Amino acid sequence: MTTNVQDSIDVEVPVSTAYNQWTQFESFPRFMGGVERIEQTGATRTHWVTKIAGVTREFDAEITEQHPDERVAWKSVNGPSQGGAVTFHRLDDKHTRVTLQLDFEPEGVVEKAGDALGIVGKQAKGDLGRFKEFIESRGAEEGAWRGDVDRAPQHGEMPPPPA
Repeated sequence: MTTNVQDSIDVEVPVSTAYNQWTQFESFPRFMGGVERIEQTGATRTHWVTKIAGVTREFDAEITEQHPDERVAWKSVNGPSQGGAVTFHRLDDKHTRVTLQLDFEPEGVVEKAGDALGIVGKQAKGDLGRFKEFIESRGAEEGAWRGDVDRAPQHGEMPPPPA
């Protein structure tokens, strides 16, 4: 059974600053609990090592859609089934709402028990709070990847016309 977690937080930085920092995947362990390490292995591919509730997982994830200052979406390509998206909403010149959505398939007794207790939702809320502290204390992003990745057409959908 797939579990969905969604949460938002308002940060006191411009939308481009919040977005740019979020594209710096290797910095995630500095504000995401349970993320041990992320390696950028390609323009749209990352390798993750996580440890949550005593369970260590390694997997690769692929960026499935990315639009500067708007959205980053991903899905695992091996290992535990998971995916998600983070969206960035400009509130004004100095404030941004960051919304995180995660979809995952808990595996094993420990993960299913943790899911039943809402541990992933609590983790996501804490991660967003730490992201807020991280980016607001810096006031600037560490770097940026402003590439555009269009979502692949879904089964039965027509691809967009060529530009």
